Amino acid sequence: MERIIFFDGLCNLCNGAVQFVIKRDTKNLFQFASLQSEYATEALAKFNLEPQHGDSIVLLENDKVYQRSTAALRVARRLKGLWPMLYAFIIVPRFIRDAIYNYIAKNRYKWFGKKESCWVPTPELKEKFLG
Repeated sequence: MERIIFFDGLCNLCNGAVQFVIKRDTKNLFQFASLQSEYATEALAKFNLEPQHGDSIVLLENDKVYQRSTAALRVARRLKGLWPMLYAFIIVPRFIRDAIYNYIAKNRYKWFGKKESCWVPTPELKEKFLG
């Protein structure tokens, strides 16, 4: 089963979220790719997504894409601990969830900062990253 999380590789918040997921993904369910990567451009083209904008987390799961709050909630439900309970928020209408998500995404560089280049995973984590 394919589960790839595409994230903004320049965003400190996004990089922190990836590291958060890696620590709690005890079943090794997820792989990762920066939205700025060539891999993301090719993989998401068939879904008519332009990943270079980097304004949303994208989850590719079983040949379906999920974005913004839906992607985040679908990831949370696969993590160890109490995080899967967050999936209950899926009942909140998407336009409300995404409004909150978009507000945070719009301000993420201002609040959390931005890197000049994408985060490079350690050699141990390299196999989890695509492109």
